[in-house]
Amino acid sequence: MFSIQKIMFSLLLVGTLTTTAIAQAPEIIGTYVNDTGGTKVRLKECDAGICGTVVWMKEPVDDVNNPDASKRERPVVGLQVVALKSTGNDSYAGTLYDTESGKTYSGKAKFSGQDVELSGCVLGGLICKSSVWRRE
Repeated sequence: MFSIQKIMFSLLLVGTLTTTAIAQAPEIIGTYVNDTGGTKVRLKECDAGICGTVVWMKEPVDDVNNPDASKRERPVVGLQVVALKSTGNDSYAGTLYDTESGKTYSGKAKFSGQDVELSGCVLGGLICKSSVWRRE
């Protein structure tokens, strides 16, 4: 038979674990609008760290520039285009898929306030292009 103390301890433990898990969720999690306002990407936790999926486009298109011809007829909405891991201090590194060019770049992200600045780079980071997405 369970005693009241055991039940209270169990409830307290579950509450503490839940609160700790919530407190550890990265602030970067959320939905962002790209710098042109034409695309929304939802960043969420995944096995890889942080994944970003296109959830809306002002003018939906297919992935026509994908180097894999078998994927060119799939819609961009629903595609995972961001895969990042935390590097500390609200900074992340990983890969970014550019649906306009069909290329995947090494990338970095820096979360600040309600914005996230993403940089896609080539040639080991020698040439980079940055974009600021704002939280929706």
